[in-house]
Amino acid sequence: MSKSLSHKIAPAPMPSNINVVDLIDGYFTAYNSARLREICHLLSREVMREGVTVGLSLSGAMTPAGFGVSALSPLMRAGFIDWIISTGANLYHDLHYGLGLDLYASHPFVDDAKLRQEGRIRIYDIVFGYDVLLETDAFIRELLKAEPFQKRMGTAEFHHLLGKYIHEVEQQLGVQNPCLLSTAYECGVPIYTSSPGDSSIGMNVAALALEGYQLVIDPSIDVNETAAIAYAARETGIAGLEGKSAALILGGGSPKNFLLQTQPQIHEVLGLEERGHDYFVQITDARPDTGGLSGATPSEAVSWGKVDPEELPNTIVCYTDSTIALPIMTAYVMNQCPARPLKRLYDRRDALVERLRLDYLAAKLHQPEQPTTEVARLIQQQKTLQPVATYPCGTPIRNGHR
Repeated sequence: MSKSLSHKIAPAPMPSNINVVDLIDGYFTAYNSARLREICHLLSREVMREGVTVGLSLSGAMTPAGFGVSALSPLMRAGFIDWIISTGANLYHDLHYGLGLDLYASHPFVDDAKLRQEGRIRIYDIVFGYDVLLETDAFIRELLKAEPFQKRMGTAEFHHLLGKYIHEVEQQLGVQNPCLLSTAYECGVPIYTSSPGDSSIGMNVAALALEGYQLVIDPSIDVNETAAIAYAARETGIAGLEGKSAALILGGGSPKNFLLQTQPQIHEVLGLEERGHDYFVQITDARPDTGGLSGATPSEAVSWGKVDPEELPNTIVCYTDSTIALPIMTAYVMNQCPARPLKRLYDRRDALVERLRLDYLAAKLHQPEQPTTEVARLIQQQKTLQPVATYPCGTPIRNGHR
C-alpha cells in the first residue's frame, strides 16, 4: 500500500508530560482526530509560510467563549491571519472583552425563565448580565455618532474604526489582553461582515439612521475589496514563485460563502483568470447531504471554480466543534511555525482594488461579446416597447379587453 495513503498505527502508552505537538502527531490516529492532525500538518508545513495569503471565515459563537482574545489575536500578531470575514455577532460579543465587561462559564441546563427574571442572558453554557448588552449598545451608538462614521463605507473601514476606538478604550481601562477588533486594527488585518445588518452592531447602525445619521454600509465595496485581495494573492510569492491563497473556515454559513465567492467573482463576473483558492481547510459539524453551503465539500467547490482542482490534496475537512479544533490548531501552529511579516492588507485596499479595476476594464476590451440569453433578449425588447397595460393586481390586459 502506498505510504502516501497510509502509515502503520503503532499505539503506545501516553506519557504524563506530553506536549501538544507530540499529542497530535502521535495520538490523533484516525477519524476526525486524524483529519485535525492533517490540518495541523498542512497549516504548519505549507499554509503558514511566506507567499501564502490566509483568509479566515468565522461563524458560530466563538468570541463569547473568549477565542477572539485567546486564539485569533495571537494568530494575527504572528502574521498567520491576513484577512477575516466574520459574522457581526462575533464582532459584537468581542467588544464586551474590549470594554472590560464580564462573561461567565455556566452550564446549559439552567432555568431560562429564571435567568430572564434576573436580567441575565445565556449563550448555551455562557451567562452574562443584560447590562453587558446595554453597555455595549450604548458604546456603539455614541461612537457611531462621531464624524468619521458619517459617510458611506465598507465593513473593513467600519471595523477598522471600531477597532481604533476600542483599542483606545482598552488602554484607558487597562485591559491586559486586547480583543479581536483591537488586534486587527493594530495589525492592519481587514475584517469584513457578509451580512452587516444581522447583528446588534447592525441594529444600532439602523437605529441611528432613524435619527438622521449618515452612516451607510455598502456591501459592493466589500465584494470588490475581498475579490481584489484574492486576486492579488497570486502576486505575493517569494523567490520568484507565484503566491497562493488559503481559505481557513471555522463553521460555515454566510462568512464561508463570502470568502469562497471571491474566486467566482474574479472569473465568472469580471472575466479574469480562473484559478480558485489553493488551500481549503474547514472545521464544521454540518453534513454535506442536506445541500447547505455550511456542509458543502471542497470537491463541490471545485465545480464553482472556488477551489483549484489541482489542489484538492490540499483540502481537508474536519467534522468537529470549532471550539475544540481552534485551540489545538493555534497551539500547534504557534509551536511549529516562525512568525510571518504582517501583510497589513487593510492599508493596501485601495491599491488592490484599483489593480483589479484596471485589469477588469482591460479584459472587457478583449473579450468576445457574450451570447445573449433568451430572457435577456426579452428584457431588451421590453425596453423599446410601450408599457404593457395591466390590471391593478399586475396581470397583463390581453388584446386591450377587460
